[in-house]
Amino acid sequence: MKILSFTLALMLLLLTSSYLQSTMAASDFCNSKCNGRCSAAGKTQRCMRYCLMCCQECKCVPSGTYGNKDECPCYRDKVSPITKRAKCP
Repeated sequence: MKILSFTLALMLLLLTSSYLQSTMAASDFCNSKCNGRCSAAGKTQRCMRYCLMCCQECKCVPSGTYGNKDECPCYRDKVSPITKRAKCP
């Protein structure tokens, strides 16, 4: 019984660590892409917050500082549930 519990705990630890690595890699990708996207924004902090949220969900960010949203349809089509306006900068 102890061996089974130990094996189960070890497998859970390995799965958790691999999940964290992929999440951290995605955040590095999003940070670099959103820094470029929001570099010319007047309200950089707000742009970064929404860009990072959209990048996490869509796994992509359009190139450039404005426009080019056709490169990432998920990013383009995100809307705020309350105002029905574009959510991603």
